[in-house]
Amino acid sequence: MLKLRSATVVESDDPGSSEAAAAAAGRGEAGEQQLVVELSGGPPGARRAIADLALVGRAEVGDEVIVNVQALDLELGSGGFDVVHVNLTRGLGGEGVDGANVMKLNYTSLQHAVVPVEEEALALPLERPVAVLALHGQLAAVAWAFAQKAPTLTLGYVQTEGGALPGGHSRTVRDLRRRGLLAGHLTAGASFGGDGEAVTTAGALHHGLSALEWDAVVCGPGPGIVGSRSSLGHGGMSALDSAHVALALGCRTLLVARMSSGDERVRHRGISHHTLTVLDLLLEPVTVALPAGMRSPVGADLRAGLGAVFGGATPSRPVLSPEVARPVRITRHDWRRAAIDLPAYAASGLPMQTMGRSLAEDPLFFGAALAGGAALAEMAAQAGSQDGAGEGG
Repeated sequence: MLKLRSATVVESDDPGSSEAAAAAAGRGEAGEQQLVVELSGGPPGARRAIADLALVGRAEVGDEVIVNVQALDLELGSGGFDVVHVNLTRGLGGEGVDGANVMKLNYTSLQHAVVPVEEEALALPLERPVAVLALHGQLAAVAWAFAQKAPTLTLGYVQTEGGALPGGHSRTVRDLRRRGLLAGHLTAGASFGGDGEAVTTAGALHHGLSALEWDAVVCGPGPGIVGSRSSLGHGGMSALDSAHVALALGCRTLLVARMSSGDERVRHRGISHHTLTVLDLLLEPVTVALPAGMRSPVGADLRAGLGAVFGGATPSRPVLSPEVARPVRITRHDWRRAAIDLPAYAASGLPMQTMGRSLAEDPLFFGAALAGGAALAEMAAQAGSQDGAGEGG
């Protein structure tokens, strides 16, 4: 049962007029409003809250709202705030979207109709590359490295399940869109609020690479991640589904490895058990990138590679070599090395935080993501050159 409470808005940011806010939300630029609320009849004290503008509209100080308090009461890290369920003062006049005929979040109290991007025609194989993320925190580094390596090529983002579902929740996406590092943002499946809505991840990838003519796609969950400390019960498993979809569509598929030199949890140090599980379970081989100079993601080569690649950026915690039960399942993949530039990325002003750790505290996490972006650019350039050769023939 939902844990809902009545509250009053005591502070709100000002995204502009209702009309401007709604238009911005439709472009994926400002789809979320930051609020401070006080619960009615509850313990005194201000609580952080967010409101998705496309779903519940804009709130003002003094509005009476119903908030879902579950995440904040559980003291969750990435979801530690209340979420506005409905604005009782001014949020009951929504009319939906003209022409919308497909439901998202269907059969929940937040179901809403959208206009899907899927086309009737199916053009396969797509052949262009797709990079699959394990975490949203990899997105900025992947997009930046892609642009450095292939500045004339376009990269789009397909948001999947596994993390936050609202497309407007990601400040990283808004920043990358403003800088021109992402050509577009499609929300697939249960995720919503992007520039376009897709019923499936397959539909989003096909639309982005075919109709929108993106040169490459980065595909992965929104901010935050669902986790249960089990092998299969976590949001990182969405990468397995996304990679299989990309392979089925004939895309050149790259998995961006989740790696860490600073995570306090042993299971995520070195190469994360999330990535190892996906690499083990994939039905077909994919490409995986490592920073140039790193020979292997496991064993003594991993520890030696850290010094060679990151130099003075000493890991804040010992990097342990994970146990790989079935090494042949890992080595069957196409492991590539890509040059990275951590200092240049550090100077870019893009997000450099993962689970509260900075680039200096976890250089391996960002190094692996930068390698993924550089390798994706190489794959996109190769696909483009082959397309050109085919047309010329």
